[in-house]
Amino acid sequence: MINGKHPDLTFSDPSGKIYNYPGLKLAGRSGDHIVLPLPSEIVPLPRGSQIFTLPGRVPVGWDEGKESFTPLEKVKAGGEEVECTAVSAFLPPGYVRTLLPATRIGPKAQTLPLWAYSSVGWRDGRFWATGFVLDPNPHWNPKYFSHDFLLKKKVESLLKKKSKNRLFKQLARCALQYHCFAGKNVFFRRWECPLPTSPSCNAACIGCISLQPSERCPASMERIRFVPTLDEILEVALPHLEEAKDAIVSFGQGCEGEPLMQWRLLERSIRALRQRTDRGTINLNTNGSFPERVAKLCDAGLDSLRVTLNSPHRKYYTRYHRPEGYRFEEVVGSLIRAKEKGIYTSINLLVFPGFTDREDEVKGLVRLIRKTDLDLIQMRNLNIDPDLYLRAMGRGKGMGISRMIDLLKNEFPSLQFGYFNRTREDFYPHE
Repeated sequence: MINGKHPDLTFSDPSGKIYNYPGLKLAGRSGDHIVLPLPSEIVPLPRGSQIFTLPGRVPVGWDEGKESFTPLEKVKAGGEEVECTAVSAFLPPGYVRTLLPATRIGPKAQTLPLWAYSSVGWRDGRFWATGFVLDPNPHWNPKYFSHDFLLKKKVESLLKKKSKNRLFKQLARCALQYHCFAGKNVFFRRWECPLPTSPSCNAACIGCISLQPSERCPASMERIRFVPTLDEILEVALPHLEEAKDAIVSFGQGCEGEPLMQWRLLERSIRALRQRTDRGTINLNTNGSFPERVAKLCDAGLDSLRVTLNSPHRKYYTRYHRPEGYRFEEVVGSLIRAKEKGIYTSINLLVFPGFTDREDEVKGLVRLIRKTDLDLIQMRNLNIDPDLYLRAMGRGKGMGISRMIDLLKNEFPSLQFGYFNRTREDFYPHE
């Protein structure tokens, strides 16, 4: 039995109008298992969230009287019977979702676009979602990224001065067209600055946000089509390192392939930047496919390394990332080499409720952390159609994202958890 403050199920009619249905309560999914959210994981929908309909999916809620999960296929609304479509929430940066939307997929449902879908309900005149804030870094508060008129003026002003710099033009597109928060930072000269360099990649991730096969959903953004010159990189990165507050410059972005494919350019760029300034943090986001290249970048002056993976197991890593010309062992090797070089290391763990928190996955994470001596686990919600991902990873249910974190914290008291890259000053805040 659940308490009276549990949110109602929400659904959409065919026109996209959203309703609550008091006859059923909010449910969620852990993998392919429908479950009731714990009271502790139901939070008011944060500012900066978005609400999506899920075409071809029927919402499923909890029937208190029957004590069972029940699909809501049709209801009376506005005097007529309408078909019900499931809805979901997309949480803002810093929040980790704990459950997927509880749905039943229809026979003609298309693949959903690349967003991280969370269950969402309605209570007391507002939406509620399943998740929690993991990293309250104020730099990523959505309120700092809503000044589009001012942003446009700053972009136009800078592009007039740097009209030949293709990298600035790429970042302007990311900021204005794709609303990339990091891209916007470039033009406000603050915090983390992205430095995309590679149009090519040596993996074919199922959820790649910059390249998707034509038969699937569109990519979230178009991948960079050129390799910037050293001068173009320095023209973007050097003023940022020298002038921006809490400055970070990061190679490896959503609008590119794998930056290690351009490692020689990165090596020259890092050396040139460090010859000119010791201010700020130079970071690399990567798939970690070439340990020796990572080691050379560390020697050049790299400060931090973040390696993306969906699983600590070779089998599931390969199913999702689909590496071309490298193996999971190289990924682990990059983390080890970087740590040996004295670099701050983290993994970008692609979190999927009901898979990431499975018992075998957590055990695998424990082994990976011991082997690599990681400093930080960044937990990022995986942007993908839940059913597409489960078809690749297999059926199952998790122990709960919060419980997983608690177990890892107990096992590794010094291990840090977060959502964002960190400055050198914040690498070891408790020391």
